[in-house]
Amino acid sequence: MNEYLNTGDNVRWDDLAAFLAVARASGLAAAAKECASSAPTLGRRMHALERAISRELFIRRSHGYGLTDAGIELMREMEGVAINITRATTAPKEGGLPLIKVSAGTWTSLALARQWRDITGDPADVRLRFVSSEAVLSITRREASIAIRNSRPTEHGLAGRKLARNEFAIYSARDAPETWIIHSVDTPSSRWAKSRAGQDVCLEVSHPRLALDLAQEGAGQIVLPTFIGEKDVNLERRSEIISELSHDAWLVAHDDDRHLPEIRRVIDRITKLRC
Repeated sequence: MNEYLNTGDNVRWDDLAAFLAVARASGLAAAAKECASSAPTLGRRMHALERAISRELFIRRSHGYGLTDAGIELMREMEGVAINITRATTAPKEGGLPLIKVSAGTWTSLALARQWRDITGDPADVRLRFVSSEAVLSITRREASIAIRNSRPTEHGLAGRKLARNEFAIYSARDAPETWIIHSVDTPSSRWAKSRAGQDVCLEVSHPRLALDLAQEGAGQIVLPTFIGEKDVNLERRSEIISELSHDAWLVAHDDDRHLPEIRRVIDRITKLRC
């Protein structure tokens, strides 16, 4: 980042922090709240920063701000600086374990939770926070330390490691009716089930985990990943593998954070699991 800061007193650290907020938010409105500023003021500061370093950082559109190549390069450098500043200014908790936030969808979160001791170590050397969500949480904004996703990461600054291939099939309890239990969370497997169920729906629920509970009670059939269905003694498979739902799972972490010892340990442990 030396070439950006080689301008003497023209560049202020708070303007660089504001640049990072605008770059992450892809616009002025959300970044202005973070910077405790107004959007017009923040816009003027970004113009001043561009003049100070003699580079165009943003592609200004009516619906938001994109980054030029120079902007992407500066964002990469500033994210590394921000991590180091946070690390240097955060007081460690006395005797506390480092917190690792692991984000994944419902089924992967369930599988990871069932193997929590293999992830924390025994005795534990990290404190896990499972964040179960079908939405893709932002690792750049530190909503998660590690995420399990259904595709290779494409966002700048993220690193990915391919895990096992996930496969899906229909499961139910023995002698359960061939009617469907569906849930309202929008996932590829729920869309597939709804397209096949038609009028043969016996129950609707708001969350995938409730659908599993009902299937275990013999209420009907559901689509599950095989790493959940095959290990459930209350269920049996009713179909072949549904090929159009198969996908590779990817473990994703920030390119800077993944070298931290505590995150590296968790990454290595999750990689050895089957989920």
